[in-house]
Amino acid sequence: MPELPEVEHLRRTLEPQLVGRHVRSARLHRRDVLRKHGRCRGHRDDLLVGCRVERLQRLGKQLAIVSDTGRVVCVHLGMTGRLWCVAGGGRLADRRHVHCVWWHSPATDGGVDRLVFQDARRFGGLWAFPSIEALRDHRWSRLGPDAMDSEAGEIADRLGGTSRSVKAALLDQGLVAGVGNIYADEALHAAGIDPVTAANRIPPERLLSLCTTLRSILSRAVLAGGSTVRDYRDGNGQAGTFVSAHAVYGRAGEPCRSCGRPLATRCDSRTAGRTTVYCETYQHRF
Repeated sequence: MPELPEVEHLRRTLEPQLVGRHVRSARLHRRDVLRKHGRCRGHRDDLLVGCRVERLQRLGKQLAIVSDTGRVVCVHLGMTGRLWCVAGGGRLADRRHVHCVWWHSPATDGGVDRLVFQDARRFGGLWAFPSIEALRDHRWSRLGPDAMDSEAGEIADRLGGTSRSVKAALLDQGLVAGVGNIYADEALHAAGIDPVTAANRIPPERLLSLCTTLRSILSRAVLAGGSTVRDYRDGNGQAGTFVSAHAVYGRAGEPCRSCGRPLATRCDSRTAGRTTVYCETYQHRF
């Protein structure tokens, strides 16, 4: 599932191609992919037709396309969602699971004229709102502060207030927005903390160090284009390269890069039911 770095890199690759462009028309191939105000099914007219794209805004793993009229379309990629641009005259190499296409103002230089949303497993989707305030009130209000844009101390305070395992706390989007399985495992290993340690039992200085490390890893991942494990591509169709920097994720049984012992794996309620890779020697439980 694309996490904060993948969505932030996506935002950065889409923004120069979309901002300032008018949405001429849109085609919705599956109506159940679009929700209006998060409740009822939306309509093609809710997809910013006739508007100019003013900016792209992100919170956690969600991306908002904000228009000059104030209307907004929020995009959640889910597990297999993709959002990318197509150059004028270009053909879609793969039309399977394409649920929505936007056509922009003519590109006289042969540049981008379409934005495509594709999602094979349909765990993602689109949400239409009349304003960014409505998006914040009805959808983003459920999310905690952004894991990369917030101060480490604010994140540490929120994590320190729960007795759940620190891995489960990091994955709770209501506590901190944007962290998923990849970057939770990577940050906990880098900080030397066992993932099943109760968050409120971690010494405050170690918890602050974890959150500082997390923000650093997220920033580095953004610059590397994110982690393409399977489906993720950016707005230009490029894969992310941060996989090569993974210390633990996807490396179960391989040597720990800190101590050389084989990396362990577990998946139970203490890790929020997610497969977790960690080092039993290097990562300490408090």
